[in-house]
Amino acid sequence: MVSIRSVTSQDFDQWLPLWEGYNAFYGRSGATALPIAITQMTWARFFDAYEPVHALVAEGEGQLLGLAHYLFHRSTTTIEPTCYLQDLFTSELSRGKGVGKALIEAVYDRAKSAGSARVYWQTHETNLTAMRLYDSVAERSGFVVYRKVL
Repeated sequence: MVSIRSVTSQDFDQWLPLWEGYNAFYGRSGATALPIAITQMTWARFFDAYEPVHALVAEGEGQLLGLAHYLFHRSTTTIEPTCYLQDLFTSELSRGKGVGKALIEAVYDRAKSAGSARVYWQTHETNLTAMRLYDSVAERSGFVVYRKVL
């Protein structure tokens, strides 16, 4: 049985390998790994009441199986806050078992409770496995993301 809950400070040692796995999936490992200061700040933000950043974890039999990080922000097209699901990752052994879907649905519940008008996220165009799940729980917006590193 999988349960979804907010992350606690005692979860760090199990959260960290999931976080590192998520980053490695997107090419941020070894020489391109995130600086430790970013990981430390990300972790600290989950426990800062003044930060709009939140974390959920999926747990089964005392082990963390996945994570979801989300944040709330303003929008010029709604009065209610918008929820951005920034990071979603499940351990390799828990994939295909409903963990990712349970995490997404938990984010939906948290967003609804916060009065959010919508939840959105993005993924890499090559992440076809995840996109099969995403297509079953949300609609594609058709928007293309542009960015410039400053």
